[in-house]
Amino acid sequence: MSVGTDAGLLAPTWAGTPVAAEVTDEAWLQAMLDVEVALARAQHAVGLTPAAAVETIRSTARVARLDLVALAHAARAAANPVVALVTAFTEVVGAEDPTAAEYVHRGSTSQDILDSAAMLIARRVLGLIAGDLARVAAAFAALADTHRATVLAGRTLAQHAVPTTFGLKAAGWLELVLDASVRVRAVASALPAQLGGAAGTLAAYREYGILDRGSRQAAGSGDRSDEGGVELLAPFAAALGLAEPTLPWHTVRTPVAELGAVLQLVTGALGKFALDVQTLSRTELGEVSEPAGAGLGASSAMPQKRNPALATLIVSAARQVPAHALVLAQCLLAEDERPAGAWHAEWQPLREALRLAGGASHTAVELAEGLIVQPERMRADLDLTGGAVVAERLAVMPAPVLGKVRAKKLLTAASAEAADTGRPLGNILSADPELSARFTPAHLSDLLDPARYTGAAEALIDRALHRWALHGHEDPRGRESNGGTL
Repeated sequence: MSVGTDAGLLAPTWAGTPVAAEVTDEAWLQAMLDVEVALARAQHAVGLTPAAAVETIRSTARVARLDLVALAHAARAAANPVVALVTAFTEVVGAEDPTAAEYVHRGSTSQDILDSAAMLIARRVLGLIAGDLARVAAAFAALADTHRATVLAGRTLAQHAVPTTFGLKAAGWLELVLDASVRVRAVASALPAQLGGAAGTLAAYREYGILDRGSRQAAGSGDRSDEGGVELLAPFAAALGLAEPTLPWHTVRTPVAELGAVLQLVTGALGKFALDVQTLSRTELGEVSEPAGAGLGASSAMPQKRNPALATLIVSAARQVPAHALVLAQCLLAEDERPAGAWHAEWQPLREALRLAGGASHTAVELAEGLIVQPERMRADLDLTGGAVVAERLAVMPAPVLGKVRAKKLLTAASAEAADTGRPLGNILSADPELSARFTPAHLSDLLDPARYTGAAEALIDRALHRWALHGHEDPRGRESNGGTL
């Protein structure tokens, strides 16, 4: 039977990125082998496995010693890959040292191995994502500071609303990424090892401990020492670099559901940024553009195009991960002490969510660090409505002399006339006798300047930069931000 290759041909978001190597079949198989080694080490730490056996298990725990494709096919028989893995790995160890083979997978169950391997994979991927998010945040902080006074049209429901600054928009992106970063680090630091035995009681581990210490008689007399049971949790988790679990979590699937949630948050935060880039890079706007590069954004049919390819990859991930996260959340409904199907349904969605999020974060670094900002296009687009973008301000300023209702009615009518006739709003307002009697043309011109109606944008940017600095980074201006208490 021929076997194909999953190199990511239909998944350009993660193909060729660092995360791809962390979630291959080979990586998962090696992670399971690493768990088997950690189990032997933990049992040695409490006096249950000879050092020589541990060394043999460690030295033979290599993917190259096993037939991955044969294991994948054999996994169908038991509905999980660990059963076939244990058989094959025990044979490999036994070929080196028959005595050591007795200590492979001792007391364990398939879910202990696969769940712990999943946490190892997740920790590695979250480490990549955390590093990417730090770089993206730094790029956003620089954009926020550099463009704190770069005015552009704020848009609500796809229409010009009031002026804002590109710096404040970048500060919003920064806030999202910092939120995601905090959650990624929190989840990564709490990923637990899994150790419970057949039904989460540690019974076989404990029984092997009693057997190996020659304690059969003590066991029969009611002295039920926990040697080989609970005290295995700490050294096992330490050997893997994972958190020590309070209990086996065979059907307490919070760790997996939380992984889905945080990966959804990561891609959602980055997806918001990417979607803004797509919108602002439209031909008729041209307010930002992606970094140029050989073949980047090329069209197969239209040589004049430079598509927002990086943003498209990120948005693609952001639209897919929630579906995978939903499956992981649904698997919280796990019956008995091991569910028939819910656990099994987690594996592929978790892998897809990890590599999509890792691919998106890697892509976001390139996009954020290379984003090209076009302030002159932003200013030109602001003028498209002939000054109507500051109508809110004009409705507020005359209110004390005309009354709020009258002022709003006047500005609504003037804005409609400007839109219908193409005349500048300032000219229409200057011709109004009520306004011209109270405001000079120079005053009206000042009121119509979008750059003078960006509210507290700078102060808000400072608050975002202050949070970023507290997150462990220098303020981009080289001084402490006055962002106040957050």
